[in-house]
Amino acid sequence: MQTGVLRVLRATAASRWRHRELRRTGEKELARQLERTAILRDLGYLKQAASLPNAHVICGDGGTFLHLGWTTVSSFAPIERFPLAALAVARGTPFIDIRPISDVIAIANLPRVARDGSVDPDPCGPGSSVSLTTYIDMVEALGARIANDPRPRQST
Repeated sequence: MQTGVLRVLRATAASRWRHRELRRTGEKELARQLERTAILRDLGYLKQAASLPNAHVICGDGGTFLHLGWTTVSSFAPIERFPLAALAVARGTPFIDIRPISDVIAIANLPRVARDGSVDPDPCGPGSSVSLTTYIDMVEALGARIANDPRPRQST
């Protein structure tokens, strides 16, 4: 698995237009250095996604966002064209697909996911935050699809 992750991160770093341009103009060592830096940064993001309790990926019409506590990595592309987010989901990070939801006002009015794992005692109003599982309950009620659901399974 680790070899596959590194292979994807290397290919992603090498495909960036700036790195390709540097290679084309003969600055191969600088391109390699920048690619190495990008790979190490992305590996750090993947480690955070695996270790933080409220880390999650959200994909909507506005793009894909990898939320890592106080850090957010985003792309205007869908998750299918954002390899870092796709790798995080493949490694078990919860994925919330809000593309099926048509009521954008309802999504905008939802509280945010708590960054540090703490939860506001009063989860209403601007700037309020809730746990990831509570947030998933809220968006699922609106019609979102959830993958790698972190909520405990309930047997009936």
